Amino acid sequence: MPRSAVAIALPPAELAAVSAQLTEAGYDAIAVNTAEELKTLLDLRRDIGVAILDGENDFNRTIEMYSLLHDEDRNIPALMVVAARALDRMGLAGRARVSDEYFTRPYSAESLRWRVEAMLIRAEVPTDDSTGGVIATESGPAMETADSRRGQIVIVFNPKGGVGKTTIAVNVASMLQIRKGQRVLLVDCDTVTGHVASSLGMENVRTVADAWTEDLTTAVAESFAEIASTHHNGVAVLVMAESPLHTEILEPKRVAEAITAARQAFDWVVVDMHPDYGPLNQVIFERADKIIVPVTPDVPAIRAAVQFREVAVELEIRDRLAMVVNRANSGVSVADMERTVGMPALAEVRSAGMLFVRAANEGRSAVERFPKEKVIEDIEDLCDRLIATAEPSAAKVGSGFMGIFGGGRNTNPSVRAS
Repeated sequence: MPRSAVAIALPPAELAAVSAQLTEAGYDAIAVNTAEELKTLLDLRRDIGVAILDGENDFNRTIEMYSLLHDEDRNIPALMVVAARALDRMGLAGRARVSDEYFTRPYSAESLRWRVEAMLIRAEVPTDDSTGGVIATESGPAMETADSRRGQIVIVFNPKGGVGKTTIAVNVASMLQIRKGQRVLLVDCDTVTGHVASSLGMENVRTVADAWTEDLTTAVAESFAEIASTHHNGVAVLVMAESPLHTEILEPKRVAEAITAARQAFDWVVVDMHPDYGPLNQVIFERADKIIVPVTPDVPAIRAAVQFREVAVELEIRDRLAMVVNRANSGVSVADMERTVGMPALAEVRSAGMLFVRAANEGRSAVERFPKEKVIEDIEDLCDRLIATAEPSAAKVGSGFMGIFGGGRNTNPSVRAS
């Protein structure tokens, strides 16, 4: 099935690099130099899913192009590429839509491509068949109804501890909730050493073990959405048990079924798991849409990831694994790690020193505490790739975002609109 087309109005050097990335991904990348060219293109093609505009070098031209994207019956998302110093010029007189975004220079063509993929999935853009008739959306032949939508279950797991599982789980959940407008349930399934709640400053939270123990006498069954506590950043946080001595009631199949059911209430269910291959983990593996495997560039972590890849083949979940290279700026190339581990790298997260520790000490995610740091760009790239590779039902646009376009979404980590 043909993929959507992308109109690009960028300087020549950027145009070439971005077009190459989008073409490699299967998109029809079309250069436009003037508003007249864009108008002609929009009149001829119904499959333009996103327009990438230069919001810095010829702003008057950009305004004309932007107006065309939202003229008449059109509502085509715009991805504005700007420098930080140009952001004060980006008030579009209230004409923007929540689907618009901006991307600040400098950037890599690959990271911009992933942003475009995520935007197209959120918009569920129609694509044309060879005769020019609209036959399908990016997600398939028909739009989903609200009742049929379900969230994605994303597991964060490595059989070795100390590789950054909880850090990645907490910050991915926060990024999806805060900047991507998604409804997120963050589940701490590590009943031995789990510290999701404490790292977010949440003490004495009601656990699943508490609720299910109460259920024995009250006969009132609660969903995970009802049991979870909400962090101030909006993420719903669920803890299995306060102590590893109080886990007898956590029957693995029941836990897995409750996690599966939570997909009806949340766009994303992010599960931080204990580093073992016990019955609880195995049954949750079966329900996962994606299993993120954080791997640090050291021999024990790499060996553990290789072991998990082999176990995953036996469990028939190999196709769901995606490595995230954590502390990626530590001297070992990502390509070497991919070859050694035998797993593609979904994203890289650089070392951030004490930033994550400082954020946890304040009961916040690093996404909230240090929004302009480079490592938060890495977390955002990871989330964009998750969204771009997820089923479209999980990529719904949230309604609570107010971006720099007076209604658009500010998803750039280095410059936040106040």
